[in-house]
Amino acid sequence: MKNYLKILALIKPYKRYALLNALFNLLFVIFSLFSLTMIAPFLDLLFLKGENDYLEKMAKGQPELKLSMGSLIENFYYYLTNTIVQEGKEHTLVLICVLVVILFFLKNIFKYFAMFFLAPLRNHVVKDLRQNLFDKTLVLPLSFFSEEKKGDIMARMTSDVHEIEWSIMATLEVIFRDPFSIILYLFALVFMSPQLTLFVFVLFPIAGFLIARIGKSLKRTTNRSREQFGGIMAIIEESLGGLRIIKAFTSEKIIGDKFRNQNLVYTNTMIRMYRKIDLSSPMSEFLGTVVLVIVMYFGGKLVLVQSAQLPASLFITYIAVFSQIIPPARALTNAYYNIQRGISATERVSMILEAPELITDSASPLVITELKESISYKNVSFAYSKGDEGYALKNVSITIKKGKTIALVGQSGSGKSTFADLLARFYDCSEGGIFIDGQNIKDIKLNSLRGILGIVSQESILFNDSIYNNIAFGKENATESQIIEAAKIANAHEFILETPNGYQTNIGDKGGKLSGGQKQRISIARAVLKNPDILILDEATSALDTESERLVQDALEKLLKNRTSIVIAHRLSTIVNADEIIVLNKGEIIERGTHKELLELNSAYKKLYDMQIFNAV
Repeated sequence: MKNYLKILALIKPYKRYALLNALFNLLFVIFSLFSLTMIAPFLDLLFLKGENDYLEKMAKGQPELKLSMGSLIENFYYYLTNTIVQEGKEHTLVLICVLVVILFFLKNIFKYFAMFFLAPLRNHVVKDLRQNLFDKTLVLPLSFFSEEKKGDIMARMTSDVHEIEWSIMATLEVIFRDPFSIILYLFALVFMSPQLTLFVFVLFPIAGFLIARIGKSLKRTTNRSREQFGGIMAIIEESLGGLRIIKAFTSEKIIGDKFRNQNLVYTNTMIRMYRKIDLSSPMSEFLGTVVLVIVMYFGGKLVLVQSAQLPASLFITYIAVFSQIIPPARALTNAYYNIQRGISATERVSMILEAPELITDSASPLVITELKESISYKNVSFAYSKGDEGYALKNVSITIKKGKTIALVGQSGSGKSTFADLLARFYDCSEGGIFIDGQNIKDIKLNSLRGILGIVSQESILFNDSIYNNIAFGKENATESQIIEAAKIANAHEFILETPNGYQTNIGDKGGKLSGGQKQRISIARAVLKNPDILILDEATSALDTESERLVQDALEKLLKNRTSIVIAHRLSTIVNADEIIVLNKGEIIERGTHKELLELNSAYKKLYDMQIFNAV
């Protein structure tokens, strides 16, 4: 229920809509009740026998008008009697019919206005929830996404939000209207017959208890169904991303069977869930009917006794009013079941909304606009999870002077990419610290830190957009001439002009319409346009063919000139001119120096270099 209240808290910015909805719902209920209470005086006065009966009522004079239902009814009695005496029964009947039409018109117009103001309230709340989820995913650390299935996260952000919209938001109408209905109707019932209403107060809680038991069972089933749907989304996401490998290894049947089994489990759970949901309406209607029959029995006894403790007309009105309690009570029951389903989805959504933001700004962060002197790694160690015995980096210390190029080499898993990721604060150091111009990067505003960084990764990360927008990504004020110049430096301009629409050509999902080398050159052009103080090249030429590598390497050498750079490379021929080469093994620095110095050591770097020279031959 705590998570449910958190969702309802999103209503606060739109409380004017909620207040207007509540106001018009209240007016709707009042006019509904008033139209029903006309039954008693109508029956009493229209069917009185003889003119003397009417004259006797008139002789008593007009009752005193007070702010009570009894006073209103008595005055209405008097008005109808006077109309019958003066104008006749037929005229009075016409008057009552016109009055009923007016009352029902006002009742329904107020209902429409209540729904009119509920529509923006409901949709704005869902919009804010969806936006909050997306915003949160942008600030969560990369470690969060490495520990969770992307498909399940997508399910939480789509189907679970949809479930909240149709289970919780759809109940707002019931929540803002039906409690008014039940309270006012109960008040009228107590006024008409406290004895009969006592049965209502005793029997309704019993019915509510039975409904609550089923609701708890429904919530457990719904929890399982949401988790299983997340599993289905995970399989879909993984299969679409790895479709090339699935086909290459002829594993269609294996993946198909995996999905089929998960799909069957989910289907069976959904069948159980809908059976429980479908039980709610007939059960609530049956329980309401049982209460109604008990009230009719005891009310009938009160009417049939000689003392006539309850007038027949008032009893008929009582039954009519009581029958109007059953629909809102049933609606509240259905809303309760829907809320149980929604709470399950809300708990899954809250997992993202309440996930800790491990990478955050300090209380008073520093803002930097450039690298002035150096970058220093001081006794830096890092493990991807607490208690992890295998450190990705262990006790690394190094200083990179402004304008220098440092190259990182080593076997896969030696910690090269982790070294660069820590500088960008994709992760925070487990031990030690990283300093820019003497300032710990944890004390620097995150946006300004990443603002002076440019990254070209091994995997070209492009978006389903035009070439122009992919190059300009992150630099909204870039001009067309700047974008073209960046593409020329990255040796991408010529192939861009050969595409169907030039710079406005859409490159498809993840740049699927481009070759690997073309995608990488677009990524390099993006980094060139940003013109960062610190450039990180994470095996930026690994996806290029020999000719493209030569062209891009030439462009990179121009880009790296007089720029502080960290170059991660498997191809050692691309980093022979680096100011310093760091050789990593199992997260530790085992060698460091220039290309010439490391060859003279005749150790780990020399072996790596000789192996690549041998393989090239």
